[in-house]
Amino acid sequence: MLDDSTLQRCLDSAYRYLSYRARSEAELRKYLCRRSFDDEVVDKTISNLKEQELIDDLAFAESWRDSRLSSQPRSKRLIAQELKDKKVAREIIERIIENVNDEDSAYRLACRRLHLLTHLDYPEFRRRLSSYLAYRGFSYEVIRQTAVRLWQENKSKT
Repeated sequence: MLDDSTLQRCLDSAYRYLSYRARSEAELRKYLCRRSFDDEVVDKTISNLKEQELIDDLAFAESWRDSRLSSQPRSKRLIAQELKDKKVAREIIERIIENVNDEDSAYRLACRRLHLLTHLDYPEFRRRLSSYLAYRGFSYEVIRQTAVRLWQENKSKT
C-alpha cells in the first residue's frame, strides 16, 4: 500500500532534481532509489511525471544533442556515448544522432580554436588541432579534413 506522504516526498524530491536540468528516466530512477524510496513509490512517481510530460527520454536526448552541438560541439560517437551513459535506449540514441554532421561540428569547433593556432607552422598546427578535436571524439578522417581546410582558409587570408 502506497503512503500518500511518501509518494509526495518522492515527487517533491523528483521535482527538485528535475529543476536543475532535464533528466533521463534512468537517471531519475537511480536518484530516487539512492534517496531510499522503494521501487513501488519510484514507479508511481515516474508514472506521474510521464503523465505530466516531465520525463521523456526522446525529448531529453534531443535537448542533450542540441545543447552539445551549440555550446560544446562533440562528435556523433561522443554524444551517443554520453546518452548511453545516461541509460537512454539505443533506438532513441540512433534516431537522435543520425542527423549530426561531424564535419560541420568539427569545423565550427576548430574555428573557435583557430586564434590560438594561427602563428604555428603546419605540423604543429595539425598536431594541436588534432589533439583538441580527438578529445571531443572526432574520427581521424574528419580531423584531417578539418585541419587541411582550416589551414588553407587561414593561409589564403594572410
